[in-house]
Amino acid sequence: MKRYAFAALLAACVAHARAGDCSRDISVPVSASGASVQVEGSHVGGIYPDLLRSATGKSGCNFVFTVVPRARQVAMFKAGKADLLLPASRTPSRDLVGTFVPMIGHRAMLISVAGPRAPITDAKNLLERRELRVAVVRGFDYGEQYTALVNELAKQGRLFTEVDVVAVARLLHAGSADLTIMGPTLMAGAIQRDARVNGLQDRLRLEPIPELPWNDSGTYVSHALPAADQRVLIDMLEKMGKSNQVLEGYRRYFRADVLTDSVRPR
Repeated sequence: MKRYAFAALLAACVAHARAGDCSRDISVPVSASGASVQVEGSHVGGIYPDLLRSATGKSGCNFVFTVVPRARQVAMFKAGKADLLLPASRTPSRDLVGTFVPMIGHRAMLISVAGPRAPITDAKNLLERRELRVAVVRGFDYGEQYTALVNELAKQGRLFTEVDVVAVARLLHAGSADLTIMGPTLMAGAIQRDARVNGLQDRLRLEPIPELPWNDSGTYVSHALPAADQRVLIDMLEKMGKSNQVLEGYRRYFRADVLTDSVRPR
């Protein structure tokens, strides 16, 4: 009898060690974000969700995805109501509530429909070109200089703020906005998935400016999680980043010309 009791206890301990790497389900609110996160009805896929699901067996963590607008996704993370924020650029405000794990190098660029206008050389030049209307996604953040630029464009009355990338792509396609500021892969992913903007990719013009330098993109792990859970998730994500799994995912989704100027290994 004692043998059976000991065996049962051992099995329970093994099960706890296996399933208990995370003490509870990990909440991951997401919004459609090019190939990084793809939403089809209630199904969530794309590079980041697929990688997390593939790691479930090894990490012992169960990831629960819910679909929300990007601005709400960021707000939930800052309020401690989301365990992971992905994909994400590193910012000082997010560092206050989470630990950033870099996974790829990326940069935002000015994206417009190709035409005869003169090149835009920097943020000052863009602000001086008052005839150009700019569309951005609410909740996107590429650092302090991006935020300052967007705020100034809003003061000038030239800014459209949309809920997602598809809405911005449609504005560009219709000629209702002249350019946007985001990572080119986000725009390319939205175009691939929406027939209303079919053919837009081959008409796009990409322009880097000094105020939008190369940066790291990755995942934030919330400080609101138990410390042990944070350690498990950070370790898992760091291994993904070092193995370049995210970059390989991008290479499966996009043409080389889309990635050359906007995504690179860390």
